Amino acid sequence: MTNFEVRTIPFDRSNVSSWSRLDQRHSNWPVVYMLHDRTQIYVGETLNAEARLKQHLEAIGRSDLDEAHVIIDESFNKSVCLDLESHLIRLFSGDGQFIVLNRNVGITDADYFHRHEYQSRFDEVFEDLKSKGLFSRSVPEIQNSDLFKYSPFKALSADQALAVEEIVEALFEDLDAGRRSMSVIQGEPGTGKTVIGIFMLKLLCDIANHRNEEPIDEDALFSGLFASRFTALAASLRIGLVIPQQSLRESVQQVFKRTPGLSDRGVRVMSAFEVGDSSEEFDVLVVDEAHRLGQRANQPSGVLNQKFSTINNRLFGDDDPSHTQLDWIVAKSHHQILLLDAEQSVRPADLPLALTSQIIKSSKAEGRWHPLQSQMRLRASENFVSYVRHAIAGTQQTREVFADYDLRMFDDVNEMYQELETRENEFGLCRMVAGYAWPWKSRKDPGYFDIEIGGLQFRWNGTTKDWVNSPNAFREVGSIHTIQGYDLNFAGVIIGPDLVFDPETSRIKIDRDNYFDSKGKENNKVLGITYSDEDLLRYITNIYGVLLTRGIRGTYVHVCDPELRRHLEKFF
Repeated sequence: MTNFEVRTIPFDRSNVSSWSRLDQRHSNWPVVYMLHDRTQIYVGETLNAEARLKQHLEAIGRSDLDEAHVIIDESFNKSVCLDLESHLIRLFSGDGQFIVLNRNVGITDADYFHRHEYQSRFDEVFEDLKSKGLFSRSVPEIQNSDLFKYSPFKALSADQALAVEEIVEALFEDLDAGRRSMSVIQGEPGTGKTVIGIFMLKLLCDIANHRNEEPIDEDALFSGLFASRFTALAASLRIGLVIPQQSLRESVQQVFKRTPGLSDRGVRVMSAFEVGDSSEEFDVLVVDEAHRLGQRANQPSGVLNQKFSTINNRLFGDDDPSHTQLDWIVAKSHHQILLLDAEQSVRPADLPLALTSQIIKSSKAEGRWHPLQSQMRLRASENFVSYVRHAIAGTQQTREVFADYDLRMFDDVNEMYQELETRENEFGLCRMVAGYAWPWKSRKDPGYFDIEIGGLQFRWNGTTKDWVNSPNAFREVGSIHTIQGYDLNFAGVIIGPDLVFDPETSRIKIDRDNYFDSKGKENNKVLGITYSDEDLLRYITNIYGVLLTRGIRGTYVHVCDPELRRHLEKFF
């Protein structure tokens, strides 16, 4: 392959015209280009750089950019340029130095002849652009960031793309007909439910902001959704994203602030309480981790108990304890898109299983159920999640080997921590996580160590906000409430003494006395529900199912109960 060049010119009509005469490839060759000023950047690909740059000079929002960089290579073709364009858009979005002005409909992940050889050179292109000041961080640092992981600039899998297309097309039909609707996207950990939710919101904003004079690549995914009749329907949409977990909610809020379309249209990322409290009525609410919405139960504070009652009275004229936070969302919006996986419900106060099961059943009957199968997170086969869930539930019968995934059991937690530290130095974003099997003493007294195991001492997560990226995270242990919804490169999972194995019955059981999440085992006095050990077993095994599916590259496991360790060694 030939060497590439990055040619830089001031972005104005005079310089573009004179530059175009210097080389015939400036007007007749597949290239990738970037336009930027100090804060914004646009990435594109074209067969005619001269014409395309002049077109941008006439476009609102592009003409104020002041510098152009054009990547030229004798070996480039259209497929390579589409791939490099998508690659750079994702990296610019994750780097955070520039606000990316692109739509997200043109991100591709298509195969082509000698793709691997071309992609091996993309790192060279990146380093050249970084030397010119266009990137502030390395590729691994970018890929480990929340800005990258929760960016709307993603190439969708086939089942993700199908779900987006069907939901958005049905939404426009419902809007046109004045019908209300509820759609469900169901998938295991790693199938990209959060990615789809963010992608759809950005897509709706891009459709709403689209001007008819702007060209649309007819080959681009979802190009048909930019028809004028859809633009008119989307123009006045009031949309929002609901995320029950505080930590994940705040991470996604930062992404939205830096994403044109989402930020300039004021798309809010909210808790269910904020939705219920809002004076605004919404057309569309996307609900991430919908299984984590709450039913009426004792809240973490008296203020929230009162707020639950106040919202019920305001919305329904009564404080019937059967009202859930999902009822609030339905009352405050015309269309709901629920992203859920009932096996990630981790507390009794979450939506009851009977309700989520009924929602799924109804959505299937109405043709509004969209299952996700492709594993987007883990470098393991698609049955890894179900394998882990069956193993931790005691229902797995045979051992499976995942050749490209580092799944290991450690008898010695010191060895696990040392191995995890090696991976941290190699890849970054490696964390210890555990079930809630130790009290959180350090919350009130930072001098305490919460977890003392195998001669090691750890504190629980020092922050509930974006713990994964906090400075001391590697020396702490994260709980389910700080890790659910996040990706890691490697996870070191401590299965605590809250889960044990009874050799007499050959069953996995809980030790209620060693489970210290008070809200995780609290009976529901409001609804008159007492939770049995079998009820808690479902929540605790769900917790470990989540913890064991965080690691992209691998998962290391240490089990405290000796009998359970012997049992699980058959599978890990």
